[in-house]
Amino acid sequence: MFATILPFLVLLAILLFNSIKILNEYERAVVFRLGRFTGIRGPGLIILIPGIERMRRVDLRTVTMDIPSQDIITRDNVTLKVNGVVYFRVNNPEMAVINIEDYLMATGQIAQTTLRSIIGQFELDEILSQRDKINQKLQIILDEQTESWGIKVSAVEVKAIDLPIEMQRAMAKQAEAERNKRAKIISAEGELEASVKLAAAAHNLSSESNAITLRYLDTMKEISSGEGRTTTFFPLPIDFIASILAPKLGAAVAKPAVSSDEHKS
Repeated sequence: MFATILPFLVLLAILLFNSIKILNEYERAVVFRLGRFTGIRGPGLIILIPGIERMRRVDLRTVTMDIPSQDIITRDNVTLKVNGVVYFRVNNPEMAVINIEDYLMATGQIAQTTLRSIIGQFELDEILSQRDKINQKLQIILDEQTESWGIKVSAVEVKAIDLPIEMQRAMAKQAEAERNKRAKIISAEGELEASVKLAAAAHNLSSESNAITLRYLDTMKEISSGEGRTTTFFPLPIDFIASILAPKLGAAVAKPAVSSDEHKS
């Protein structure tokens, strides 16, 4: 008798095994009964009617998908190799199963075409300097296009931008020229500031005769501070030097004036 009911017990065990499903916390089951959608079940233990109900398991976790590197021509006719990454998750399991055959492949394909289209709308300098703006625009467009599939695109990032060798050399020369320009500007500003300080120092020294004497003595001290040599000074009063140079300086100033008067006469 046991041998007679054994096949039925085995069949019953198979049916029970196929009808009992366990779903993880991040999974949902899209259940169809005789081909018609009946609802979303899970997580945990669910029971299907054998032979009548079937299910599609959907993962609700965020998916990280690489966008393969592809050749893209920018608006200023520069050919680049660009790749990226897109982060998305299933927001509506029903739509992800019913409205699209394979939402993973479809999202990857539309991410590639959208990346090529958006990058082609920008010039090279804009692509290099406005990457955040490009990422945000990609995310908005992809999110709108995949909304009907029950997909929520949370972020899109441009990972790498490979420039041609000729363009890399040109940009390196441009950067070097810019650095040289900044160095010359800084040097010119330093010279201007130094000249202003020197003019102010000369004005102060010329107004105070004692200051010139102190500066003269300080210079003598610096000259004589060297080791291994002997320095001999012949100090002369500043007033004496000024009395000698004054007539010569006065003649040098007066001579152009006299020449000018003679030319007028």
